[in-house]
Amino acid sequence: MTERPFTRADLDLLRRWDTPTICNALELVAPARRGRGFTLKQFVAADPSLPPICGLARTGQIRAAAPSGRSREQDRDARIGWYEYVADADLPTIAVIEDLDESPGIGAFWGEVNSNVHKGLGCQGCVTSGSFRDIDMLAPGFQIIGGMVNPSHAHVHMVDFGRDVIVHGMPCMHDDVVHADRHGAVVIPAEAVRQLPAAIDLCTRREAVILEMAKRDDFDIHKLKEALSRSDEIH
Repeated sequence: MTERPFTRADLDLLRRWDTPTICNALELVAPARRGRGFTLKQFVAADPSLPPICGLARTGQIRAAAPSGRSREQDRDARIGWYEYVADADLPTIAVIEDLDESPGIGAFWGEVNSNVHKGLGCQGCVTSGSFRDIDMLAPGFQIIGGMVNPSHAHVHMVDFGRDVIVHGMPCMHDDVVHADRHGAVVIPAEAVRQLPAAIDLCTRREAVILEMAKRDDFDIHKLKEALSRSDEIH
């Protein structure tokens, strides 16, 4: 079993907060990551009402614009290899899949079957630059944030897995901690996982001073300056 500076309970705790809140807290505990490590393009969420997901990355790469050039048996072996890779985890996972086609999303890897299969293998959801379909038939609670919705799977096939990927500007490696919701996704440095709850509490207390002042009937620029000053004093 891999030794990590966090537990399943630590990852479950981070699901209480949305991804923007996680990014805010990372600015405090990992300031070097302030301008990187998160997605940069708009996603389509399969179900925007679902809570955030947080787990270990299982990285993969797909194509769908043309046949793989492999035999049917080789394609099947590649798909089984991917499933075995996803299943080989001691903590909840998130599939992070990069679509390598020139126009990502031509064929949907994700739908009713794959969402149920992956959920059964301990995967909470997927972050992909590719597409998905079967919106009304996806596994309950399985979140997908993808580049687009598409009715066909075309020639979709697994190209490789377990290697570094980039999904909508977010670099991701095998076993990275990924947090995602309808806003997008962010990679959390392993050493930062347990520091985030305290940082979130600090951010929340600082913001509360400003928000409380902004909602007052007598709010003006002078009150704003006062609130900003008081917020800066909170540690």
